[in-house]
Amino acid sequence: MLNIVTVCGMGFGTSLMLAMQVRDIMSENGIDAKVDPVDLGSFKTMPADMVVAPRDMENQVTEGPAKVVVLIDNLVDKDEVSSKVLEAVKPLL
Repeated sequence: MLNIVTVCGMGFGTSLMLAMQVRDIMSENGIDAKVDPVDLGSFKTMPADMVVAPRDMENQVTEGPAKVVVLIDNLVDKDEVSSKVLEAVKPLL
């Protein structure tokens, strides 16, 4: 099972929206994954295979514990989120 975290500053706005999208993507593609929305402070201490975050958090998430970082430019663009997440998850399967 993949461990995916979605990150934003407080852990209950943007990260929750991303988590819902990523869960749907994983489910639709039959990928077994645990997806948790977290705040930036918690992220740095959590083990994760992948982190999904808005691009404006790039500097904060690229040095974290995740093996793969996915940066999203437009949070409401489901095609962008889906294509970037699926491309990034393939090497982890």
